[in-house]
Amino acid sequence: MLIFGWGNPGRGDDALGPALIERIGAAQPRHPEWEPLTLLTDFQLQPEHALDLDGHGRVLFVDASVSCAPPYVFDRLRPQPGFGYTTHAMQPEALLAVFRQVIGREPPPAWLLTIRGHAFELGQPICTAAQVHLAAAIAFVESFLAVEAG
Repeated sequence: MLIFGWGNPGRGDDALGPALIERIGAAQPRHPEWEPLTLLTDFQLQPEHALDLDGHGRVLFVDASVSCAPPYVFDRLRPQPGFGYTTHAMQPEALLAVFRQVIGREPPPAWLLTIRGHAFELGQPICTAAQVHLAAAIAFVESFLAVEAG
């Protein structure tokens, strides 16, 4: 499984995706049943990330949002060509469509875990409310990985 969290660690709650990856990575040595597990972070999704999905049986994307229900929302994703792609940002559905186009087969099953954030100011840490949402999301991912391993 690949877990891919993105966001800017220097912009407050935008760091929720990378923070989740960091915490799962720290817990990974205590959970050999999670193997094989690949963790990846970046500032944003790019078309080149389609290649990172290759070879994984499942993909979990993790991002922050100011508009999702707290503490987090978990959704199944489907490839959607052209969905939410600009020169600045790409949505995971569009990345799945790029995978299909570039690799020539269906992408692995994928989900999006969106964690509720509140404050995205430059130079700020993750706020207290978002830390609570992050803790709930980490517990969810740990349970998700246990089910996937079992």
